[in-house]
Amino acid sequence: MRHLIDTTDISVAEVDRIINTALDIIENREKYSSVCKGKKLATLFYEPSTRTRLSFTSAMMELGGNVLGFSDAASSSVTKGETVADTVRVIGCFADIIAMRHSKEGAPLVASHYADVPIINAGDGSHAHPTQTLTDLLTIRREKGRLDNLTIGFCGDLKFGRTVHSLIKAMSRYENINVVLIAPEELRLPSY
Repeated sequence: MRHLIDTTDISVAEVDRIINTALDIIENREKYSSVCKGKKLATLFYEPSTRTRLSFTSAMMELGGNVLGFSDAASSSVTKGETVADTVRVIGCFADIIAMRHSKEGAPLVASHYADVPIINAGDGSHAHPTQTLTDLLTIRREKGRLDNLTIGFCGDLKFGRTVHSLIKAMSRYENINVVLIAPEELRLPSY
């Protein structure tokens, strides 16, 4: 069983296969309309999200699967003190895969140690957002036709922007990438 906690959890070759599959899905939606029939995705969103949560829900439904979960930790047993470990153990009995968004860095990694189903990190603190990175890589490939020999610019909040952290890490695995960073001193990219 594999988890997707960080962009480095999958090889460049696997990223390319995922992007190629995504491109095929875009062109041939009907061909994929039942590949997840009978499967359930649990979306465990411990912090607010609109685009990411709805993207997961929409994708699973378009692939013929079902979705369950929560979009607000206040509506879950977390309010009674249930740990991430306990939550994923229980939810894993109801779902085939879990997408987790959490405000605490490392929470999806912790969940992966206790889950009996794959965990997908849908954003953890200011650390990582590997699924957004895959979407960004898909967009870059569609627009530029490649993922190497590029100059990529990032501007604004580079310190807390988990999408920036993940994309820079992913792009560093490709050839001849030039990254331009523009941010005020207090929002510069952290060293990790």
